[in-house]
Amino acid sequence: MARREHYDHLIKLLLIGDSGVGKSSLLLRFSDSVFETSYITTLGIDFKNRVIELDGKKIMLQIWDTAGQERFRTITTAYYRGAMGILLVYDVTNESSFNNIRSWISSIEQHSKDNIINKILVGNKADMDERKRVVPFSKGKALANEYGIKFFETSAKTSQNVNEAFFSIARDIKQRLPDIDSTKTPTRFRINKQDKATSKHGAQKSACCG
Repeated sequence: MARREHYDHLIKLLLIGDSGVGKSSLLLRFSDSVFETSYITTLGIDFKNRVIELDGKKIMLQIWDTAGQERFRTITTAYYRGAMGILLVYDVTNESSFNNIRSWISSIEQHSKDNIINKILVGNKADMDERKRVVPFSKGKALANEYGIKFFETSAKTSQNVNEAFFSIARDIKQRLPDIDSTKTPTRFRINKQDKATSKHGAQKSACCG
């Protein structure tokens, strides 16, 4: 756990999007600079920390990785209220995950009415063969423009624009909230328990692409 003196500000971010779009892979790439070809599907909520430097200040990013499955939506929405920024993630090879971004934005607006939350749109798996792409860059950009938010196409596999996306939203939050309360150390807890059936037969593995 990073001690208080190791950073000047604490910023809480959420990764939101359908299951399988690569949220966990983006988090691992940004926090640990690694990419895994397979992963255990996130159950509930998980998070990682990374300290970055912006304008001469050390910023602790506490990044929460949320489950995309419908059965975890209640848990996920509970975290909207404390978030300062949200990365809305879709898979450029999965049109449904892109179309569902509107639903995710509506959910954020519904459950965080009293909060000002910075948002960016992230089209992940940009490294995939263009023949598999179904959501062109222009379509992602148009949706981001509609909501007045920034847009990045990323690849957790190649690290394309991963740092840029996280640094961009962190910088916007820092500028908006110059006096962020930095007195609280991130609470270390994890909600990622497997149910009995999963534990008995082993965690389900999912193929993971950039």
